[in-house]
Amino acid sequence: MASYFCPCPRGMEAALAEELGEIAQHSTTLKVHNQVPGGVHCSGSMQDAYRVNLHSRIASRVLMRMGQRSYNNENDVYDLVLEQPWEDWFGVDHTIRVDVTAVKSPLKSLEFTTLKIKDAICDRFRDQFNKRPTVNTREPDMRIVGFVDQRNVIIYLDTSGEALFKRGWREETGDAPLRENLAAGMLRVAGWKPGVPLFDPMCGSGTILVEAAQMVQGIAPGARRRFAFEKFAGFEREAWAAMKAEIKPNALPLEPTIFGSDISGDMIEMTRHNLKIAGIVFDVPLKQIEAQHVSPPTTEPGIVLTNPPYGERIGVRGDSTMAPDDMAVSFYSALGTTLKQRFAGWTVFLFTADLSLPKLLRLKEARKTPFFNGALECRLFRFDMVAGFNRREGAKPPVPAPE
Repeated sequence: MASYFCPCPRGMEAALAEELGEIAQHSTTLKVHNQVPGGVHCSGSMQDAYRVNLHSRIASRVLMRMGQRSYNNENDVYDLVLEQPWEDWFGVDHTIRVDVTAVKSPLKSLEFTTLKIKDAICDRFRDQFNKRPTVNTREPDMRIVGFVDQRNVIIYLDTSGEALFKRGWREETGDAPLRENLAAGMLRVAGWKPGVPLFDPMCGSGTILVEAAQMVQGIAPGARRRFAFEKFAGFEREAWAAMKAEIKPNALPLEPTIFGSDISGDMIEMTRHNLKIAGIVFDVPLKQIEAQHVSPPTTEPGIVLTNPPYGERIGVRGDSTMAPDDMAVSFYSALGTTLKQRFAGWTVFLFTADLSLPKLLRLKEARKTPFFNGALECRLFRFDMVAGFNRREGAKPPVPAPE
């Protein structure tokens, strides 16, 4: 059994722990332990690492713990790394990359610490084989990750390789694409399940729609890509093939339940292309229309989930003669009116870095969940569209749209 750490976007830890719990139901050895800021600890067999890499939509990586101890200086870190049996996992002909993350560490230079970890791995190989692995920071075979806090250092071997949000389908993106694992985490936090109507009225390159459609179709997020563990010594090829063969596609929906729209025809075409590359074979209706003019795509209420533009990106969506601030006020005021007038019974989730969004929409949020998009602090605002009860105190009632 090994100890694993699955990092994720900050704010998604509870959603990831819930997802890992569901994955663990298909294993007798995978155990989910505690959540910490930025990820979830778990333990299990090497095959459990395969399973999490294959099925987790929210984790960024699956890191296997090699060693841990308290430290006083960089030499203690070097000694810990030198003791680890790296040769049991990979050979001198594999390329390596080392990354270090620190929280309140007294070490003065992370670059120097990174160098000491690399030196320790190379020295161990040189002592045994008179050769050492070479460094490749762009496309390494093996990634080694160090984590240091005030007292302890933990050394991990990355089982994933490229970050797990890289599903293997994305060829084209818009200006500010949402990461796939962030989209998947938002779908879970929003309580969306396959079969519930889902509408993204500002779909961009379609990340939210692709994630949801793959869930509907039963496509595992890692089914179309390669992983670092496939290069490990002792890789269980037959077990991995059997695990992938266990994936059974779901029955295709008879009626569309996932819908998207965007002001940009180019984005609509990009979304259509991305859905195709991602293997989606059922109909996801897409429409070119401004978000403030949309209507519900189904008579049955569902979930609106979108990542609206902010700042200069609103400029592509309207009158270019208006200042960005005025444009945002005008755009969101009109969008809020549309949601109030047309989307009674729907639950609306807007993911944004603009914390003034509820005020701009003239809506009172039912909940706001903090998430980080990289280093950018964001909120997932939830609005329950109950007819007649959504307006903020003192807000003017919307003017009915002309017939």
